[in-house]
Amino acid sequence: MNASELLQQVRKIEIKTRGLSKQIFAGEYQSAFKGRGMTFSEVREYQYGDDIRNIDWNVTARFNKPYVKIFEEERELTVMLIIDVSGSREFGTAVRQKQTLIAELSAVLSFSAIQNNDKVGVIMFSDKVEKFIPPKKGRQHILRIIRELIDFQPENRGTDIAAAVRYFTNVTKKRCTAFLISDFMSAPFLDDLRLAARKHDMIALRIYDRRETELPAIGLVQMKDAETGQIRYVDTSSRQVREAYRKYWEECQRKIDETFMHCGMDNIFIRTDEDYVKPLVKLFKKR
Repeated sequence: MNASELLQQVRKIEIKTRGLSKQIFAGEYQSAFKGRGMTFSEVREYQYGDDIRNIDWNVTARFNKPYVKIFEEERELTVMLIIDVSGSREFGTAVRQKQTLIAELSAVLSFSAIQNNDKVGVIMFSDKVEKFIPPKKGRQHILRIIRELIDFQPENRGTDIAAAVRYFTNVTKKRCTAFLISDFMSAPFLDDLRLAARKHDMIALRIYDRRETELPAIGLVQMKDAETGQIRYVDTSSRQVREAYRKYWEECQRKIDETFMHCGMDNIFIRTDEDYVKPLVKLFKKR
């Protein structure tokens, strides 16, 4: 892709997603993610009705009368996008590929964040951390993120969510809101995700294509694993094969559901050929 084509794609995504974030998501985003943290402001004398858990015992002992700590909502958040850039993102059978959907979702979230004066950072991962973009504010920063998502070529094609989450936990010291965006076709990652969810506000966006849920009956098909390169021939005319695949998909989703439940994480499904506005609005309202 040459520079003019890349610029055209970036501009196209900016126009679409910036408009959505202004018209639809601005209020929803603010109510869902603003004021999640509290920061210490000052102390004052205890008044009737104050929460005794906020008593500052050091100041109380010094002045021989009760004082309480006053907290204020943190108005500025850091939003981290932890984005799967493995080989499986190149799959898509209808309206768009997963990588196009991921780029648009990331742009919507980013523009919503900067409209609320939040910082946005990005971690791109395959089976290793491919790129880290430190959190910053501003339109130019968001355009850089979109440009990277469209044109970035990872060194590896596998997926290791656990490694990406460990890196995120190590590099992000202050509590933040993090969106983990992936198709979640990876080895188990419960322990690392649970640890991250204790410290941060974690949300999962599960990207998938309808052809991943079941096989069409179209005869003998050559299939290639986008991450390993392995080629396999599958007889999709066999009802047993199609049923076995459907059960495999459902079992994988059940395990992922259990993982998010154990971590206490919000998560939503978003399909490549469907509108992502409704699932996002539903997520924000749920919070």
